[in-house]
Amino acid sequence: MFFTYLLVASVTLVYLFHWYATRTYDYWKKRNVTGPPPAPLFGNLLDSALRRKNIAVVHKEIYEAFPNEKMVGMYRMTTPCLMLRDLDMIKSVLIKDFDLFSDRGVSFSEKGLGNNLFHADSEKWRILRSRFSPVFTSGKLKNMVHLLEHCGDRFIDYLRDLCSARREHEVHSLIQRYTVSSISACAFGMDLDSISGKQHILKKIDNLIFSPTFIDELDMMFPGILRKLKIEPFPKEIPDFFEQLVATVLTQRQWAPSSRNDFMDLILELRQQGVIQGNKRTVDTEPALLELTNDIIAAQAFVFYAGGYETSANTMSFMLYELAKSPDVQEKLIAEVDEVLKKYDGKMTYEALSEMPYMDKVLAETLRLYPIVDPLQRRAQQDYTIPGTEVTVKKGQLILISTHGIHRDEKHYPDPEKFDPERFSPENSSARHTCAYMPFGTGPRSCIGLRFAKLQSRMCIAKVLSEFRVQRSQRTAPDMRFGPRRFILASAGGNFLNIIPRKT
Repeated sequence: MFFTYLLVASVTLVYLFHWYATRTYDYWKKRNVTGPPPAPLFGNLLDSALRRKNIAVVHKEIYEAFPNEKMVGMYRMTTPCLMLRDLDMIKSVLIKDFDLFSDRGVSFSEKGLGNNLFHADSEKWRILRSRFSPVFTSGKLKNMVHLLEHCGDRFIDYLRDLCSARREHEVHSLIQRYTVSSISACAFGMDLDSISGKQHILKKIDNLIFSPTFIDELDMMFPGILRKLKIEPFPKEIPDFFEQLVATVLTQRQWAPSSRNDFMDLILELRQQGVIQGNKRTVDTEPALLELTNDIIAAQAFVFYAGGYETSANTMSFMLYELAKSPDVQEKLIAEVDEVLKKYDGKMTYEALSEMPYMDKVLAETLRLYPIVDPLQRRAQQDYTIPGTEVTVKKGQLILISTHGIHRDEKHYPDPEKFDPERFSPENSSARHTCAYMPFGTGPRSCIGLRFAKLQSRMCIAKVLSEFRVQRSQRTAPDMRFGPRRFILASAGGNFLNIIPRKT
């Protein structure tokens, strides 16, 4: 009899678990929205949840599976979400009706690192964005160029020594040495001497930030649970590192702005106000206020560091990979770099970097093939009917956009797998839909640091190509594969290339 009860109880538990794990899976069918069949509990993210595929690859595959649909109903674990494929619909969400989708839906805490520009909810984001945007004006970027050039010169010195011993190198880890030193110098005014051997500390921080944990799947299954339970998705080492970093810089500057005009100077200027306020959204409303606490400062340091370090390193690594595969493109770019350097007596000034249009095309084409942060997502602030349809996204539901899918869609880019910088000639760019190219997002909540990222990348690539060529090595992958254990688009198994001095 005991075994009978045990069997009945086991069957009942299995049934209840299956019911719970599939209870939402008729949501899109009831609304006549086509989509891929979900797996129990995991929805359409089985491969990413089990770390078999990068999350961007999973969304790209869903995008490509429904070429004739304007939207696709899908499930993040058990949570219904809507993927948009139609560019006009995407424009409505990201630009025209932005106020209804100003939240990314990734906020996890009102304290600590959750206050950063990327994760913050709509109201806090509006204040932070309006106050931190001035750090990326043309004037501020010009002031940073000499810091970037100094970091670039040290990096080239390091490469010379390295390449005198051997040709083949894993280029992503090399570029990380430049990006960590440049973001440290430009944002915090610190020389972390990353090129001389302190990389192991920062590598640990990198892995902790960009490696997914199952906390992420928990938040997909129960949207908002991290915020409700005040759960930090990062281990304690991360907030401790950035709190200590900020404290060190503030102490060095004696809690007052210096003459560096960098990110920390802006922080100190704002801190002297005590409370910062956002812009008035309407004539009848009062501007929102935010106290600039140490938590807020550390949170911005975290997101500026993470964005300027790893995303840029991946972009430049992919760029060198494509240049090695396309020697004709590389030679044309080298010729442009040489010509501009000759004009400016070998100095990489802001003006010199601005006179490299082919560099901009190559960088843009790299970001088309490799949009680092993907998918884009926005959370509905209220019920919203998708224009031209009868489909309503409920308040709190997510809109997902596969940038990788759009960028490799032959409807927008003929022969999409080909690396062709001329896609970004002025004529070709102006003929494309606004939302056919979104490596930094688009609309008011696009990446705040995109201008710095481009300047940082142009400086490094120009420095490298002024003295070296890159070629395929025996370990160069014929096609780029993406690591499944990264939040962002990153190469799997490393990106190996030969780095050859142009002059012996």
